[in-house]
Amino acid sequence: MDKLLTNVDWNQMLEATGETLYMTAIAAIATFILGLMLGLLLFMTAKDNLWENKVIHTGIGAFVNIFRSIPFIILIILLIPFTKILLGTILGASAALPALIIGAAPFYARMVEIALREIDKGVIEASKAMGAKTSTIIWKVLIPESLPALVSGITVTTIALVGYTAMAGVVGAGGLGTLAYLEGFQRGNNDVTIVATICVLLVVFFIQFIGDFATTRIDKR
Repeated sequence: MDKLLTNVDWNQMLEATGETLYMTAIAAIATFILGLMLGLLLFMTAKDNLWENKVIHTGIGAFVNIFRSIPFIILIILLIPFTKILLGTILGASAALPALIIGAAPFYARMVEIALREIDKGVIEASKAMGAKTSTIIWKVLIPESLPALVSGITVTTIALVGYTAMAGVVGAGGLGTLAYLEGFQRGNNDVTIVATICVLLVVFFIQFIGDFATTRIDKR
């Protein structure tokens, strides 16, 4: 244990953990908002739904399918020019955010769409029959009815984002991924790699615990 403590720079490890938490938190919030919007549009513009529109539905579906299918490490490389224009740099935790959000939002959008599809159509039809506006149906019926699945979905997506931050670290995004790669792998310091891995696992376990707790409290079934 003494040797382990000697081989690990704990200040560096703490800073890297903070960067990972920063990237994960900001990307998760943006992913939730963007993914919820895309998922709602996918559902609402589908056949026989409130905003039925084949062109919009097909276009959003294609966008979601394309960006959901690109391996994340390739997506980071593809977005380097966009990131440099947007932020002026391709290095650091903030520079990883565009790729993290664009990579995760389509994934979550599909989860939102699936959650909305599971709602009993009778509930929606009853709301329409009572003269409810579309905005009322969205905020008072669709989102409340699907909320447990939405929370569960963003939990899974946030955990995936933790993994994405580690991959982003290999190309200079900072965080535990960069630390494990530069200080652990390249310098042959296995202790750093092991401790960084444990830190990632602790972050994942914490996110899963919070997500499960929130889902249990929300789900009244």
